[in-house]
Amino acid sequence: AARPAGTGRRSLFRRRFPSPGPVPAPVAHVAEVRSLSVRRDRVQALRDVDLTVAPGETIALMGRNGAGKSTLLGSLVGLVEPSGGTVLAGGLVPHRTPPGDLLRQVGLVPQDPRDLLYADTVAAECAAADRDAGAAPGTCRALVSRLLPDIADATHPRDLSEGQSLALALAVILTARPPLLLLDEPTRGLDYAAKARLVAVLRELAAEGHAIVLATHDVELSAELAHRVVLLAEGEVIADGPTDDIVVSSPSFAPQVTKILAPQRWLTVTEVREALA
Repeated sequence: AARPAGTGRRSLFRRRFPSPGPVPAPVAHVAEVRSLSVRRDRVQALRDVDLTVAPGETIALMGRNGAGKSTLLGSLVGLVEPSGGTVLAGGLVPHRTPPGDLLRQVGLVPQDPRDLLYADTVAAECAAADRDAGAAPGTCRALVSRLLPDIADATHPRDLSEGQSLALALAVILTARPPLLLLDEPTRGLDYAAKARLVAVLRELAAEGHAIVLATHDVELSAELAHRVVLLAEGEVIADGPTDDIVVSSPSFAPQVTKILAPQRWLTVTEVREALA
């Protein structure tokens, strides 16, 4: 049987609150992390992390598995409570804010996007997203049509491929138009065409002023999209700066174009093509 509207997305947060939270005050940064530490059992997942995210900025969080990327995203959306330091998203403390209020400030597409999907059809999923976000009917479906051409309304979300599930979950989150969008390994399972559509949508969102933070191992995606790269290792920030500075000085995280054409500071095929034109 289908679950009630909102159940799937609410279960991701695993929190319930009896009353609405405060209206956030205008802020210069859409997110601000200061001296953040997170300890899970005996593991120090994050240690004294500082991060600010400005409107229109795209940041790639990079690092090996276990570096703390997903934990940092979780702290920004209230899934992870700090053991030290502070986290603000849209002027709100995420882990103390009702999910309905927080979703209008920050949205997370997790590594398994099916965690956000609960309805029996794509059409029902979109209708629920419109209701949850207070958006005009058809808002989510229009986003789905752009990201997933030719997907029928009657398709069951569980019948979608991994890449298609990601696109549907992204449309669900974007229906609320959050100023801060978080994506955890967003290109996993995407073919080239789907990845190109995703890049186009994310570029438009950044141009409109949305901030984007993506945790990724995809160095090509970082080169295409990110203004900044933040490198994490064992829960600490070991580098934070403009994308070309960080990836050129970090061979393990450099795209193939950079590795082949070093010491030239080109990151993408597009840059090379424009230079040769």
